[in-house]
Amino acid sequence: MSTDLPDYELLDFGDGRKLERFGPWVLDRPCPGAEEKKQLPNLWGDAIACFEGDRAADGIWVTTSKNWQTAQIDFPLSLSEQCRFQLQLAPLPSGQIGIFFEQFANWQWIVRQIDRAKKTVNVLNLFAYTGGSTLAAASAGAQVTHVDASKSMVARARENAVRSDLADAPIRWIVEDALKFCQREVKRGNQYDAVILDPPSYGHGPQGQRWLIQHDLLPLLELCGELTSERRVFILGTCHTPGIGAAELSAYLADGIFGHCGQLSNSGKLYLQTRDGRKLPSGAFARWPA
Repeated sequence: MSTDLPDYELLDFGDGRKLERFGPWVLDRPCPGAEEKKQLPNLWGDAIACFEGDRAADGIWVTTSKNWQTAQIDFPLSLSEQCRFQLQLAPLPSGQIGIFFEQFANWQWIVRQIDRAKKTVNVLNLFAYTGGSTLAAASAGAQVTHVDASKSMVARARENAVRSDLADAPIRWIVEDALKFCQREVKRGNQYDAVILDPPSYGHGPQGQRWLIQHDLLPLLELCGELTSERRVFILGTCHTPGIGAAELSAYLADGIFGHCGQLSNSGKLYLQTRDGRKLPSGAFARWPA
């Protein structure tokens, strides 16, 4: 598998922030997992944009570049010789930029599972956001149902598909609450080969439905178990909620997908890494099969 990454580097992190370079753009953003002290304070003055505010609410980008607020930068990703796609980098009101490089190894894993299946895999991607996992799966030949509660994020994901020459790929774009959508799919008797989900700690659906991960994750996974009961190929869950680490996420998948004392998944930490080897915790993953 290719491990070619775009022109990206985690430069430093600490004091609740991270400093990253995306091509010519050096960005200073909040990061709750960055608890240690900054190692290279001299680099932080190079940031052309700094996000000030709570990531869970609207904040503000403070920038020295008049081009940053309207920036739309394509970052190509190569997962294999055949599987390539692009994600657009742009400043969002949440402090996010639409790209999550800690997911790169998971995107490679998705491609491997689809290749091994030796058939067209029908994938359900929940909380699919800007479409990284959707496009990884589609580039490998899968059919994908992309579900996210945010209309603007689904529109951004569709634009990423267009920019990746995947506009005509078999992708269904759904603006809906994940739990409600899965409940309806179970009632319809629909089945999927694979489920990918990256649930937030809390949020709201398009009709104001409340999502709390500690309350709603297990019922959602139980629905995912029903939706894949006949032809399960793979399950991938990722999480960024304090208190839900790799072991806890693996247990959620075991209980929800396979039932009490079910099969354990392969799990671990998501992280970004500086050039000198320092790792920034960026969540957890759990994958089945291991």
